[in-house]
Order: sequence, then C-alpha cells, then structure tokens
Amino acid sequence: MKAILFFSAALAATSAFAHHGWSEYDSSKPLQLSGTIIDSTYGQPHGMLHLKTADKNWTVVLAPPSRMESRGLKKEVMAAGAQAIVYGYPHRTVNNELRAERITIQDKTTELR
Repeated sequence: MKAILFFSAALAATSAFAHHGWSEYDSSKPLQLSGTIIDSTYGQPHGMLHLKTADKNWTVVLAPPSRMESRGLKKEVMAAGAQAIVYGYPHRTVNNELRAERITIQDKTTELR
C-alpha cells in the first residue's frame, strides 16, 4: 500500500512539474494581437492556436477545452483562415508565445480566465 501511495505522489509531482506555470507570463505587459489563425488545437491541458500577425507568427495558449466549451468558444470557429483578436500576456522568455485572457472571433468575445 505504501508503494502505491509513493508512486501516486511521485506521478502527481512529475505531472505538475511538466505543466507550465502562469508565472512564466508577464501580466504587467498585456498585448492585443490581431491576425489570422494558421491552425488550432482543442486538446488538454490547454487549447492552442497559431496566429499570424502583420509581423510575427504567435503561439497562443488558450484555456482548457472544458472551459472554452462552457463559455461558448467552439472548436469550429477557430478554423484556419479565421480572423482573431487575442488579449493576453506574453511569455517572459519565449518571444512569440502569449497566454490568452480573452479572444474575439467572428464578433464574439470569449473570456478565457
């Protein structure tokens, strides 16, 4: 029994370590990006999309799929070629990554946090 508990605790710690923390994003420097969705995923632990703006391609970290779904952001609207406006916080060390707080697609704004 102790071995199972130890293994479970070790697995949980490893999973937490593998997942990024929000402190990696700089909330003191919010950005708003406008561009075209190149592609998107609706997977765990977060949805993602790649956004082409006038000067850069961005990786945008979204909310977990369950939250996006409950707030009305359907997978289908994040299709390649759709226009999107994303407000969020840039990654502190990855110069083309943003954690999204809200996203607007097809005149519908979804709060993600």
